Amino acid sequence: MAGRGRGAEEGEGTTAGVSERLLFVDTPSAETAPLALPELRPATKIPPDGGVSRSVTPTATVRLRRQLGRVSLPAFHHSIGIAAATELDRGIGFLLVPVFLAAGVVLYFSLSIEPDIYRPLAVVVLMAVCALVARPWAKTHLLFMAALFCALGFLAAKVETWRAATPMLGSEIQTRLTGRLVSLEEMENGRVRLTVDVIATAHPKLRYPPERVRLSAREVPPDMIAGVLISGYARLLPPTGPVRPDSYDFSFDSYFSGIGASGFFLGNPKTIASEDAPLSARLAFAVEKARESIADHIRGQVGGPEGEIAAALIVGVRAGIPDEINEAMRRTGIYHIISISGLHMALVAGTIMLLLRGAFALFPDFASRRPVKKYAAAAALASIAAYLVFSGVVVAAERSFIMLAVMLVAVLFDRAALTMRNLAISAIAVILVSPHEVVGPSFQMSFAATAALVGAYAGWADYRADRITAPPPKRSFLRFASRKLVLGMGGLAMTSIIAGGATAHFAIWHFQRVSPLSLVANLAVMPIVSLVVMPFAVLSALAMPFGADGPFLYVMGKGLTAMIAVSAWISERSPIDAVGLISIQSVVFVTIALVIATMATTWLRLAAVPFALASLLTVSNVRTPDVLISEDAHLVAMPIGGGELAINRARPNEFTTDNWKRALVAETIVEPETFETGDARFDIDPLELPSGSPFYCKGGLCLARHPSGAIVALADDRKTARPACAFADLIVIDDATAYSPCWNSLALVVTKRQLARSGSAAVFFDRQSATAQATIRYAVEKPYRPWHEQRSYSREARGLPPYERPEQPGTKPQPAQ
Repeated sequence: MAGRGRGAEEGEGTTAGVSERLLFVDTPSAETAPLALPELRPATKIPPDGGVSRSVTPTATVRLRRQLGRVSLPAFHHSIGIAAATELDRGIGFLLVPVFLAAGVVLYFSLSIEPDIYRPLAVVVLMAVCALVARPWAKTHLLFMAALFCALGFLAAKVETWRAATPMLGSEIQTRLTGRLVSLEEMENGRVRLTVDVIATAHPKLRYPPERVRLSAREVPPDMIAGVLISGYARLLPPTGPVRPDSYDFSFDSYFSGIGASGFFLGNPKTIASEDAPLSARLAFAVEKARESIADHIRGQVGGPEGEIAAALIVGVRAGIPDEINEAMRRTGIYHIISISGLHMALVAGTIMLLLRGAFALFPDFASRRPVKKYAAAAALASIAAYLVFSGVVVAAERSFIMLAVMLVAVLFDRAALTMRNLAISAIAVILVSPHEVVGPSFQMSFAATAALVGAYAGWADYRADRITAPPPKRSFLRFASRKLVLGMGGLAMTSIIAGGATAHFAIWHFQRVSPLSLVANLAVMPIVSLVVMPFAVLSALAMPFGADGPFLYVMGKGLTAMIAVSAWISERSPIDAVGLISIQSVVFVTIALVIATMATTWLRLAAVPFALASLLTVSNVRTPDVLISEDAHLVAMPIGGGELAINRARPNEFTTDNWKRALVAETIVEPETFETGDARFDIDPLELPSGSPFYCKGGLCLARHPSGAIVALADDRKTARPACAFADLIVIDDATAYSPCWNSLALVVTKRQLARSGSAAVFFDRQSATAQATIRYAVEKPYRPWHEQRSYSREARGLPPYERPEQPGTKPQPAQ
């Protein structure tokens, strides 16, 4: 018999789709009900139109519309009860477990103070007892179970924070460092980034040294590999906080990554005599050495930026990818290709299973007697486990591995596994192992996209299950191939739209950017990645131990060349992707809508609509800062209208200014105009500066005027700032020893000491009243959480001047920190 769509003759019969989720509904009468085939409802004939006849059957949606008009309030409540019972029978309770765990984690990290471990532990015990006692009352039992999982998430986050306990450097210092090299990465700018476990410090010896640091160097000896002992004179810097309030907190990430300081070597580090390391460390070093050698081999075989991307896709080493390619892929919305996630894991597992099933098919006698499908599944499981280890165990790869592992294990035991259940299991595992990932962009965008795709295609399957369709007529090979191509491109387009829509709010919240042409870019690039890049990456990895990977890497490199060219072409034609700030309320509403829409299987999914509308209505419920100040008081930025952002330094920190540009929706940086002392052009009345004036600097004092009319002054010290008290609305003093020079003034004075304690700041002017003082919001609140406690120990936070640096390393000892 010919396959569907090609050899089926008209009139061979009709087929009815069956939803997989309906197979898991608990039916109380299943033991006594006889097995029967689904009964086809009589079709309603429609008069022929142009010789074409159709059969129409009322769908569930049509029946629901007819019933809504005549439903009373008690009947509506009864309908809700039936739908809720159906959801529980279909296992929504298990799907909501990671949701409540994540809610508890978010609650913990949202607190302004650090709680002790005993209270959440007591709440967990209390909720467990209450849930056990309330088992006879179903609704009460469910409420206590939800509270229990929230408390467990809260407790898991607290335990992780207590377990991390990363020692963080409090103040900048130069010291001779000796440590064991953990990893080594070559960066795009030619420098080398090293992660080092600190063993000793000297000149000066630190009383509270960090356990692990991340440093860069100009070059390293050829024999420097993971596991060796290295030494060098380095400048260590404490972890930085957010570049503005509500932005990404680098201290938070460093704390949970175990990185207590960053910096750079003041010279080239040297390799010294090695000594034995613990077994676990030796295994980790062996894996890291293998990653480095594989990455070097791939770079040598492929070459250029294609080699860097190939190394990122195979072993997760991304530091060497050129910045312009990274930016082009971000602007076009295809940067997810670089991050090893579900797509890569699925393609690796699928390629391995396809190769093995094809190989077993060459031996029909063996394949007919043995469970070759299970053999292929076991090999695929081992391959993605190795891929996870060699890719660096990032959260997206970790989630994808758990999800695929559940599916492959189900194949091994002849069990069916629902995809959404797999996603819930992987989410539970990630939350319990690394709770801090919940508040990060990787976890949120990864699970949002996957849940939306699973929920959307499950809903489509439910819709098709209600339809009765006749087999399509016989087609020629060309028409068959064209139809499959159109369906494939349509599916790819819908996948991009669904995933992009699900992650848009999270991308805007974390990065203040969206990709206007992401749909076009994904349609153009994903076939290259799925059919060329990743399959040949798998083949090259299999052939690499035998030295036969050259042809496969060559084809992979050509595919990457095409991908880079497409992304660059689309990026050049992409409009600005900066969209500014959105409110946290909008993100919360869209999260609730996403949970309901993806997990509900009955008409209760319509409850997501009000939350989605609320998300749209509150998206702009946020006030844009009038002035942004960096945490070191060196950089100040102010939007002056027309898409321009005025800054006070000619060579600002590029990362900080890029973040501020996206947050304030600015396209152009306006550098300050500097005048020499005695230059008469600067001798103007500050009150005569026109609104929207950029910074004008002279003799340690910079002045600018906001479009609202407020005057901003930046001074190097207290003495220079004193004259600005007569006219300025905001005064920023880049001196930790200074205090406010203004008395009885409405000017808001911000000193370097305040910024060192509380982080970067956002200033808001009162546009309704010219006499009201500006308000300020800092990025870090007191009392400090564990990842911010080091801020109170810096010299600036203590009101002390900076150290006098020696001219040559080691010529003059410095006090220990």
